[in-house]
Amino acid sequence: MKITATTVVFDAADLDAESRFWARMLGGEVQAEEDWHTVMVQGAAPVAVQLAPDHQPPQWPDGQPQQIHLDLDVEDIASAHAEAVELGATVLQMATGRQRFNVYADPAGHPFCLCWH
Repeated sequence: MKITATTVVFDAADLDAESRFWARMLGGEVQAEEDWHTVMVQGAAPVAVQLAPDHQPPQWPDGQPQQIHLDLDVEDIASAHAEAVELGATVLQMATGRQRFNVYADPAGHPFCLCWH
């Protein structure tokens, strides 16, 4: 099998909010169709958003289970944190002890982590 591309697809009731958030987080732009938005970053489509009017956000860490989460490695956690929150991310858990990641939710409630080494 030869895989030529991969795209993570998020379900969301609000296509615009979800796709704008990820386009800004990843430094890309949104290509919008009626019920599908593709986020393009340097000619690739790392994420897309499909309309799911009945989408129920995961409740992290307990409750409605998550189906997927992303780990995003960053160079500067302070500036990445500030930017993510400014773009609409919700902080779910800040790193404690020896952890090297913060947990956030995107506008549709999907968890993601900003990680540093």
